[in-house]
Amino acid sequence: MSISGRKPPHPSRRGFLATAGSLVAAGGIGLTAEAATTPAPDKKRAGTPAAEPFWGARQSGILTPAQSHTYFAAFDLTTTKREDVVKLLQRWTEAAARLTRGEPAEPIPADQSVPAGDSADGLGLGPARLTLTFGFGAGLFTKDGQDRYGLAAHRPEALVDLPRFNGDQLVPARTGGDLSVQACADDPQVAFHAVRQLSAMAYDIAEMRWVQTGFSSQPPGEKTPRNLMGFKDGTRQPDQIDKVVWVGPEGPAWMQGGSYMVVRRVRISLEHWDRMNVDFQEKTIGRHKYSGAPLGKKKEFDEVDLDATDAEGNPVMPENSHVRLSHSSSNDGAEIYRRGYSYNDGVAFTAERWPPWKQGMLYDAGLLFVCYQRDPRTGFIKIFGNSSKFDMLNQFATHVGSGLFACPPGARPGGYIGQSLFEA
Repeated sequence: MSISGRKPPHPSRRGFLATAGSLVAAGGIGLTAEAATTPAPDKKRAGTPAAEPFWGARQSGILTPAQSHTYFAAFDLTTTKREDVVKLLQRWTEAAARLTRGEPAEPIPADQSVPAGDSADGLGLGPARLTLTFGFGAGLFTKDGQDRYGLAAHRPEALVDLPRFNGDQLVPARTGGDLSVQACADDPQVAFHAVRQLSAMAYDIAEMRWVQTGFSSQPPGEKTPRNLMGFKDGTRQPDQIDKVVWVGPEGPAWMQGGSYMVVRRVRISLEHWDRMNVDFQEKTIGRHKYSGAPLGKKKEFDEVDLDATDAEGNPVMPENSHVRLSHSSSNDGAEIYRRGYSYNDGVAFTAERWPPWKQGMLYDAGLLFVCYQRDPRTGFIKIFGNSSKFDMLNQFATHVGSGLFACPPGARPGGYIGQSLFEA
């Protein structure tokens, strides 16, 4: 009997592998359970400062212990003037420094007959550990074959156009963008308020292309949150995080100390998933649902053993499980740093791609997958190129939104995000 009380078919291991082999054309969920082989940093909230630092050599919101809520926004630049882009980044930087301290984006005007520089819906809420992380999309450098701002020569080689992966069903209105802002906070209103103020500052310079909210609930006393599929999400992170995340001397000078962010909106067929036996779910993921331990192990942070076999000689970790296919040893050592959130946007009319091919108003909910790496070609693209072809999660997940952004180093007081690019 499944945990929902229904009796779906109970696939055998042999049937599981056979079914998996037929799913090579599907799109994967994107590394929800396994990215490397060491425990993630403890995401403590108790005792953490109410305000996260904004100024610094590196942008906050990348390795910052994850907050409970996020509001991601991608923008299209509408101006033709380079100086407008610089002005916008300067205003955004100063506003971000104020917002992360819990202050209005701009001082409250003494003359109340003029428009205020802040909508005031965040007053009194405090900083709530707000971080604001800024990124540059390929469209900042060239768009429709044009070098709009004289930056084409400075586009990093690693800022590639993401390939079309197997199973992608990307919606243009939820894909791409010239600039990105990710607000993360322990209060959803604080995160939204911050992006709202930055968006208002972009009037006549940039317009919003797409947004996505997200949340992450961490059970008391546990290190790892659970996603909407009921599994612990983000158990493993790279051992050498700095080596995996930050761009080194191989990148252009203006990006050294920065990182590349891949963001993917992944709709999960929760109705389909909830009808699967827990045993099948565990074989799909490669972990025990309730403990979070790798299959065949007892504790969440036990090491994954991809070579273990059962009494019949079958792999304990199925060949098409998510853990095996996203493991660094299955991808020539490729690693990424994950910072994902769940999302729930209500319901929408959807036709499932897999049996029972249900159509109707289904949950529009799933994963806002976010990861950072020093080079997406040897990080996300390498790993997901493998998973998107063979991962059993593909029958439950559809990638409908996507973006790749170069997140430059942080800013010093008096400077602004991306300053070294525009002065290169």
